[in-house]
Amino acid sequence: MTNKLYPRMYVDSLLDIPLDELAAAGLRAFIFDLDNTITEWNSQELRNEVEEWFKIIRERGFKACILSNNGEQRILQISQRLGIPFIHRARKPLRRSFLQAVALMEVNISEAAVIGDQIFTDVLGGNRAGLYTILVKPLARKEFYGTKISRAMEYFVLRRYRRKHQ
Repeated sequence: MTNKLYPRMYVDSLLDIPLDELAAAGLRAFIFDLDNTITEWNSQELRNEVEEWFKIIRERGFKACILSNNGEQRILQISQRLGIPFIHRARKPLRRSFLQAVALMEVNISEAAVIGDQIFTDVLGGNRAGLYTILVKPLARKEFYGTKISRAMEYFVLRRYRRKHQ
């Protein structure tokens, strides 16, 4: 079970994702979490550097999709602003929605990566679906109460992960 909790890559933010390295590895599509990955929790604000980064990935030919446990209205404005599709009420970490995102982008599992800030939803679900997983540090400290509880458990997983990957 522990290996399913480890991301393939761990970076500080979206801006630190090595696009050349991922393209060389055959990746050409990204499945994004919304809260604290693209936007701060429960916010409709997009940081300028994040919006610019999405322009870069589009120019480089990467496909993208938002996969969120949130309702449709929460995701719609961000999705439209970025010009990418979304799947709402995804029930992460269940595999089904991750595989649905892959099909929506018309790529193979081996060509897609999941990018998110939570181990027990984004990383676990992506790994269970056979996808490349990238964990990013949360954009902000403010988050849903249930997520704060998960963060306490994530601390121990990340500590073991860092020991193995030093």
